Amino acid sequence: MAKAIPITGSRRNVHVGSRKSSFRIQKGVIHVQTSFNNTIVAVTDIKGRVVSWSSAGTCGFKGTRRGTSFAAQIAATNAIRIVQGMQRAEVMIKGPGIGRDAVLRAIRGSGVLLTFVRDVTPMPHNGCRPPKKRRV
Repeated sequence: MAKAIPITGSRRNVHVGSRKSSFRIQKGVIHVQTSFNNTIVAVTDIKGRVVSWSSAGTCGFKGTRRGTSFAAQIAATNAIRIVQGMQRAEVMIKGPGIGRDAVLRAIRGSGVLLTFVRDVTPMPHNGCRPPKKRRV
């Protein structure tokens, strides 16, 4: 009876590392994107490389509970917890969601010193033409 030859190089035989390993950066940028349905938090270094990220959906919130301020707070603490030793951070907030203030409270509570907070929500400068008025 012939023995089965293991296939080398397949993903089943190789241990794939976790993305939750810790990183050490002194200064970073925290990008927060809030909508009415979800909140996404990404921590990058100064050059813009993503070090860690989290969202309300990956934290276990499903459905309409992803858009709550508590879900945004949990997502922010999970994204910052992976980065160890970050002392200063710049915060860029984008979007109209409910979790904007909760994310700032979570960042401040984690011990990171905020250098500035900037709102980078895209605003049209009289962009697209609105639809015509309804005649009823």
